[in-house]
Amino acid sequence: MADSTYTPPEVWNAETESGGRFASINRPTAGAREEKDLPRGKNPFQLHSLATPNGVKATIMLEELLELGHKGAEYDAYTVNIGDGTQFSSGFVAINPNSKIPALIDASGDKEFRVFESGAILVHLAEKFGEFLPSDPATRAEVLSWVFWQVGTGPFIGGGFGHFYAYAPEKYEYPINRYAMETKRIFDVADKQLGETRFLAGDEYTIADMANFPWLAPFVAGTIYNEAKTFLSIDDYSNVGRWAREIAARPAVQRGRLVNKVWGDEDQQLVERHSAADFKGKNLDFSF
Repeated sequence: MADSTYTPPEVWNAETESGGRFASINRPTAGAREEKDLPRGKNPFQLHSLATPNGVKATIMLEELLELGHKGAEYDAYTVNIGDGTQFSSGFVAINPNSKIPALIDASGDKEFRVFESGAILVHLAEKFGEFLPSDPATRAEVLSWVFWQVGTGPFIGGGFGHFYAYAPEKYEYPINRYAMETKRIFDVADKQLGETRFLAGDEYTIADMANFPWLAPFVAGTIYNEAKTFLSIDDYSNVGRWAREIAARPAVQRGRLVNKVWGDEDQQLVERHSAADFKGKNLDFSF
């Protein structure tokens, strides 16, 4: 196997063209690149996101809270098109200095504040509303363990396997094999756990499932990275499939996956969300 004879420089710099889908916006520096305020709605929560796996975590959680009758969880959702670099506006950088989606403004109290990183958003909302995160110390620890397991594994699936398999300008055997192996191991961890429990942290649906579902379910549905479903032999993970299909049937999940979605069939897109009325006429079917 001889993928490349590339020799890394002693000190890397950004002058070398990296290529790939996001080459035009990637830089080794942080901070705002343009002065632009964020749009603002009237609801207690302001979400700025995109319907990627990390973004869907937040919208599923908010829709699940609304499904339970928590009117205080109403939110305005605005699309941040990361392909266009809008995450580098001054307004967005102010609520997430890391310039990644999703980012949330909690304006429900006397003093508003930001919450960024999808895992942090899940934990914050769970604690605020007292839902989907058990109070029993042992069960709570199990839930949080699976939440942060996903936080740690997501980069291997997305930035690792997804990048080299689907987005890199050249296909090299070593990185694809490396990250495909790790992605399959991640699925095996989840499959073994779900062979013993209904949901990841036990018999109750929690933020552990909301964190992991958007990353694992698209492989089951065959809607991510083109031929990746076949490449990873997802049919081998029957417990993950059972779990993903059960969660996909939840009304809140069906709504949450549409919010800030700007690709695919038009009736399954929702650029902005301000109330439940915005889902009228949308195709919420997410069966697979």
